[in-house]
Amino acid sequence: MKGSTSQAILLVDGYNVIGAWPELTELRDFQGLGVARTSLAETLANYSAYRGFETLLVFDAYGQRQSHRIEKFTQHLAIHYTSFGQTADSYIEISCAKFRDDIRKFEKRLIVATSDRAQQLTVVGYGAEWMSAAQLNADVDLSVQKVKHRQKPKKHSKQRFLSKSLNPETQAKLAKLRSKLMD
Repeated sequence: MKGSTSQAILLVDGYNVIGAWPELTELRDFQGLGVARTSLAETLANYSAYRGFETLLVFDAYGQRQSHRIEKFTQHLAIHYTSFGQTADSYIEISCAKFRDDIRKFEKRLIVATSDRAQQLTVVGYGAEWMSAAQLNADVDLSVQKVKHRQKPKKHSKQRFLSKSLNPETQAKLAKLRSKLMD
């Protein structure tokens, strides 16, 4: 995701968001954690592309005894699985601390999405912006609605003649042309 022209970097505490969004909690409970993770990643990929964010979705190692890994999901989204023993919280805190001393802070915003109150206080202390999981969900929903509205096909006129669906100024110009042709 280096070289991106995004105006903001969004760090998302994955399991925190899964636990806070009802639709993801339901997926987790009935279809498994993997399905919920994939659904969140797909949702954030679309959201990040729409908003122009460089997003890093962070998941705890969750008992896995392996080193950290990063999967590039899309141009706008990467998924980071922390190392064994490292929490998403500590990874996000370290990222915020590094960003505080990074020159990019003058040209990009750093936003952290989590509903963890202690995490909120810590990341704001490092100068990052904070967004609750509920706020992120609401912004994702709003973005989806804006995209749908933008893609909604324009209503076609129910008039029998095309000329009746034109604005009055254009209708007048057409009438004038028609009268010239008949002269």
